[in-house]
Amino acid sequence: MQKNNRLTINFFTRKHRIHSENLIVYCRITIDGERTDFSINREIKANLWDNNRKRGKGFSSYVISLNKYLDQIYTGLHEAHRLMMAEEKVITPLSIKARFFGEDEGGKTLKQLIAYHNGTMHTSLRPGTRKNYHITERCVGLFLKEEYGMEDIKLKKLNYRFISDFEQYLRKYRPSTRTKCTNNGAMKHMERLKKMSRLAVRLDWITKDPFENYKLRFEKTEREYLTKRELRLIEETTFTKEGVEKCKDVFLFSCYTGLSYIDLKALTPDHVLKGIDGNDWLFTKRIKTDEKLKIPLLPQAKEIINKYKDSPERKVMKVLLPVYSNQKVNYYLKEICKDCKIYKKVTFHTARHTFATTVTLSNGVPIETVSKMLGHTKLSTTQIYARVLEHKIGEDMQNLIASMKQ
Repeated sequence: MQKNNRLTINFFTRKHRIHSENLIVYCRITIDGERTDFSINREIKANLWDNNRKRGKGFSSYVISLNKYLDQIYTGLHEAHRLMMAEEKVITPLSIKARFFGEDEGGKTLKQLIAYHNGTMHTSLRPGTRKNYHITERCVGLFLKEEYGMEDIKLKKLNYRFISDFEQYLRKYRPSTRTKCTNNGAMKHMERLKKMSRLAVRLDWITKDPFENYKLRFEKTEREYLTKRELRLIEETTFTKEGVEKCKDVFLFSCYTGLSYIDLKALTPDHVLKGIDGNDWLFTKRIKTDEKLKIPLLPQAKEIINKYKDSPERKVMKVLLPVYSNQKVNYYLKEICKDCKIYKKVTFHTARHTFATTVTLSNGVPIETVSKMLGHTKLSTTQIYARVLEHKIGEDMQNLIASMKQ
């Protein structure tokens, strides 16, 4: 505990340069002979100032309001001194003034917090995740400007109402790419802001987390996947446009390996090796989590690899398959589904769900094995992708009935 530095707070006045009948009120902070002065941005008539009491005199509404304001400043400066003593900070008149006005570390702003987080996490977050944090940063900026009429806000002013207002703003937010922000989209923004709020607590920028009583509410959603019939439709359709045909093959390869777009794009011929059973396997790792992947190649996947063994992409760029940008791939997938009369919202990630549901689980592959091939660290994550299909339930029950008859 620091020594109890002697704090003295006095109010005094100086003559107004233009209006000589008015006085400008100042505050002086003194600690062990060192002092600093600052104006409180208030004026008073010279005949209404009591120099002995250091307060306004009389009972006019303005004098009563001024005296209350002086009392608030007096109390606030003493509270700033008390907190800095408890925190064992270096105490000077300037540091107390900075704490009182929120200009020290205790007065960091929300945008400063976001900038600090995004800057320090630059090396530990994946590019896609960093992009999402920057989108949240943009939403916070728009919210402050449109709803609060300000460019930034002090962290110590964040409370449950601010958090609730931001959530409601997100639900009304309409980015140019879609009609509105979904519930889970809003919750992801809130989740990112909550993480940064906890960081502010750990940095001692705030003493209380404004998210303390806030609960994230994610809704369970059904993820799209292709049925066996739909998968066969795409396989049996040949497209005249070269780009669409390549996109089809890359998408099917993901359906038969479960690889995400970014992991598939990073594949090279060196990732295809002989596995423990002597057959071809994919040995790679998930870029998102660094989890190692060992995936036996199904005949359909090997056929696609062989189809592009002499492709210029493999010879020049040394990649296993010709993978376009994610935006172009999803654009081509819309064409593919339209031509195949598949009336679902299909993106490249649908292939990963198709692998988990249609290709593996519905054919009797245990969920633990599927989880390992998908690169999940928790089985609960795989359960999001996987669905127990009705015909699989029927098969399992028939097997149970048969075993009970024996």
